[in-house]
Amino acid sequence: MAEEILMPRLSDTMTEGVIASWHKKVGDPVKKGDVLAEIETDKATMELESYKDGTLLHIGAGDGGKLQVNDLLAVIGNPGEDVSGIVAKHSGGNQPAPASAQPPQEKKEEAAPAPAPQPAPAANQAPAKDYSKMEEVVLMPRLSDTMTEGVIASWQKNVGDDVKKGDILAEIETDKATMELESYKDGKLLYQGAKQGEKIQVNDLLAIIGKEGLNVQEIVNGIKGGTPAAGAEIDPQRAGAFDSSPKTEADTRKGEGDVAPANAQVQNQPAPALQETGTQQPASGSNGRIFASPLAKKMAQEKGIDLKSVKGSGDNGRIIKSDIENYQPQAQPAAQSQPAAAQPATTDFEEIPVSQMRKTIARRLAESKFTAPHFYLTMTIDMDAAITARTRINELSKIKISFNDIVLKAVAVALTQHPKVNSSWMGDKIRINHHVNIGVAVAVEEGLLVPVVRNADAKPLSQISKEVKDFAQRAKDKKLQPADWEGSTFTISNLGMFGIDEFTAIINPPDSCILAIGGISQVPVVKNGAVVPGNVMKVTLSCDHRVVDGATGAAFLQTVKSLLEEPLRMLV
Repeated sequence: MAEEILMPRLSDTMTEGVIASWHKKVGDPVKKGDVLAEIETDKATMELESYKDGTLLHIGAGDGGKLQVNDLLAVIGNPGEDVSGIVAKHSGGNQPAPASAQPPQEKKEEAAPAPAPQPAPAANQAPAKDYSKMEEVVLMPRLSDTMTEGVIASWQKNVGDDVKKGDILAEIETDKATMELESYKDGKLLYQGAKQGEKIQVNDLLAIIGKEGLNVQEIVNGIKGGTPAAGAEIDPQRAGAFDSSPKTEADTRKGEGDVAPANAQVQNQPAPALQETGTQQPASGSNGRIFASPLAKKMAQEKGIDLKSVKGSGDNGRIIKSDIENYQPQAQPAAQSQPAAAQPATTDFEEIPVSQMRKTIARRLAESKFTAPHFYLTMTIDMDAAITARTRINELSKIKISFNDIVLKAVAVALTQHPKVNSSWMGDKIRINHHVNIGVAVAVEEGLLVPVVRNADAKPLSQISKEVKDFAQRAKDKKLQPADWEGSTFTISNLGMFGIDEFTAIINPPDSCILAIGGISQVPVVKNGAVVPGNVMKVTLSCDHRVVDGATGAAFLQTVKSLLEEPLRMLV
């Protein structure tokens, strides 16, 4: 009997999958365990294995096609078996299976007469077509669990460029990182859904890749709300292939996103003046985008060099590393200094656009602060024993252990004894986690990332130290992946290395608590009735009162204190 295979949910945030490639064709015999296809999800490309023997009778989409989770992916059964009922069930009974995926001739004959008795205008049929599922359509993917929109940091391909599978289409700035978006099919880039610096919501139209002659206007109208008003046309900035006579103004507008704020006044000058300023941008393409290698961009940012003033020596004027190293700033024309001299002395400030990461930090922490009732518990811990233990451990360990690693381990062990602190507020229920995943706040130039050390209670100090160092470096290099920062059950934030004695932190949802760690200070303490020098550290626990009560939080801190003051207890 024929058996249907639906598109599985291969990740917790997956809503649709793209067929990267089929390993079997219609009519091929299939054995249990054979790889049917490679499915590209929102996080990775994964192999899909068959769980039964038989013959592949139907495929739901070809290479590059999209399918929603639980859509019909394939049908496996006996050779020659009729699968029209299964296909009709998943297509609502109104549409036959794709001709390329259904070998029996009867299906083609059924498909042909269907339109004959309905001579309705094409305009009436258009709304029924789901353009978003066309294999030529590229939607903005959800690149992190909290992402709602993405900003086009840069386009690596222009309209009209040939694109191959695996080529980088664009760099997308999400709320947590800037990530490269690869093409999953071959073709020509026919349309861009936004210019550099513009935002696109998740699942909105990002690009169209296909063959020349494809009706891009119809696809764009279909996805963005149906047929446009009479005379409406595609923005020539986004689909240059449809503007046979390029306009100077359109080209000028295309480059406005790359003009520095200091030169914003040139927008009010006539077009010829803008063309003259273009000679100062030797590394820019006709669309205003600056061609530079990622290393050159990073070096320029570190040195404060405006890439528009650098002449590239690479292919097609691309700016490379040596151009930045050899860059000599040119003297500014005297004419530019005259307006500055004429202006009266005023306050000086600079306004910068808010990055996606900063927006998400603002939104999530504001939600946490104003929805979760915070309360704070501070405790002073004697760190003399921890200092002695760390010194002895580092004499033997190849990996140097930090105080932060020791605190993280103590917190992980304490959480196993206080599961209520290792919990999450879920609205109508409280989730008590039986695994200990500790998020470690890492400061980066754009804001804050919280990579997660998983099952920290079961890991030795050397493994914890190695993971934390690796996360910190990858965070600064913008190489963290979504899986690295998802799934925390508790968070720690350490500002002790900056000389901060104590501070309060905002809870990182969905966690119920966050521990703020201050620096170790040498102060006089009383021991055995005598005043002696001592090393103390203050920690402050921020608690969500909806989940954790004061006594519960205090008991947790007492356990952390006892583990740090007697580090050998962490080994028991």
